Amino acid sequence: MIIEIIEKNQPITGEAIAEKLGLTRATLRPDLTVLSMCNMIDAKPKVGYFISTKNSNKDVFEKLSTIKVNDIKSLPIAVTESTSVYDSIVTIFLENVGTLFVVENDILKGIVSRKDLLKASMNGGDLSTMPVAVIMTRQPKIISCTEDESIVDAAEKIIENEIDCIPIVEILSNGQMKAVGRISKTNITKALLEISK
Repeated sequence: MIIEIIEKNQPITGEAIAEKLGLTRATLRPDLTVLSMCNMIDAKPKVGYFISTKNSNKDVFEKLSTIKVNDIKSLPIAVTESTSVYDSIVTIFLENVGTLFVVENDILKGIVSRKDLLKASMNGGDLSTMPVAVIMTRQPKIISCTEDESIVDAAEKIIENEIDCIPIVEILSNGQMKAVGRISKTNITKALLEISK
């Protein structure tokens, strides 16, 4: 969408792009940086962004579209519904992730993010006795993807929903979801950097 906006309005400022997408300039900055690093767009100070003539943008987009979520996924980091908020905070730090999946018997029950844990800690209460089930996001509000989706699809879900990470799931015959991986902004950025090299 960023590239389409730039193509139609070039040169265009970052602020104008952000406004058209309903985002803040700060939210958009990493995306513009990655697109610049991939030589898909260029920028001139006090002028704005425009489509780069260095590389074929179509080639890069086609490469991105062929990379499946399964190719770059990370292992899911999971806790159970009875895990305390305190232990979940410790897990976030030890595993160096921003999102935990709440799983019972291999079934994805919920998601808890750094923001959820921060809110819970600011509200007071005994974090060592409060179960994470109290603060997690539950179905049907969980945004997910399957292993065969492209990273472009996953990136769109992450940006549209303003989240850092989404679970990669296998849909079971009973309609429940099994978490088989996770994909984050970091996974997608690493893939973009590999393409740009």
